[in-house]
Amino acid sequence: MAGARVTAVATEGPGHAAELAREGAASGADLVVVAGGDGAINETVNGLARSRIPLAVLPFGTANVLATELGLPRNPGRAARLIPDMVPERVSVGLLRTAEGTGRYFLLMAGIGLDAHIVLNVDLALKKQIGKLAYWIGGFGKLGQQFPQFGVRINGNVFQSGFALASRVRNYGGDLEIARTASLLENDFEIVSFEGEDSFRYLKYLTGAVGNFLHKLEGVSIHNVREVEFTPPPGVDVFVQVDGELAGKLPAKVEIVEDALTLLAPAAFRERYQRRRRACAAVEA
Repeated sequence: MAGARVTAVATEGPGHAAELAREGAASGADLVVVAGGDGAINETVNGLARSRIPLAVLPFGTANVLATELGLPRNPGRAARLIPDMVPERVSVGLLRTAEGTGRYFLLMAGIGLDAHIVLNVDLALKKQIGKLAYWIGGFGKLGQQFPQFGVRINGNVFQSGFALASRVRNYGGDLEIARTASLLENDFEIVSFEGEDSFRYLKYLTGAVGNFLHKLEGVSIHNVREVEFTPPPGVDVFVQVDGELAGKLPAKVEIVEDALTLLAPAAFRERYQRRRRACAAVEA
């Protein structure tokens, strides 16, 4: 790669990418490149978080939300050729804490409730055949069911939700923009919370996301915060996913860890962010 000496190592199972990333950082690597989907990227982030070793991404996987967010080409070869001209961005990451573990970092988002239950129950064989369409099939398969409501605590205020997203990125699943003001270059989450037990109500929310008027719908709450807590209803398991991978169940807390990761991004990534900030400032003025 542009005259660099590269050591390629294949992962051998779940969690191995984090181990390899830690070993690479400890051995004095100048750069860690992960070739994989959002799950493999998440593992690598957990191996590099709080270090100064840059991370670059060659997009593979089912959706690869990070590649979409950064504006990377989905062709790994084309993405690799861009690496020498990419810009190091020092970014914050999220940290999920549950009663089951010591904590897990995430770069993109934590999803609580509906989407985590879909991740839990997705048909892996079908996912291998048809990709992210398997998640849509799993989601529509829940029509007619009731969604358990859990508590969302923000700045001391508690409200109920059937699906909540603590997002660091604008796009969701590579198809929808749900967290419209989120950015990896900010130091907070955009929390998007959906109220309601009736599964058919979520068809309205989906229409709002597709039509870009989600923020105007009754039952949708949006907050920009640095931490949030989630509590389950009595006797009911409510699950959490981070970056598309199941990560435990409630109760849970999500918080921002500043200055945690060096991410290589195209120069146009920050330029697009700055244009959006200027546009938002002009609208507010």
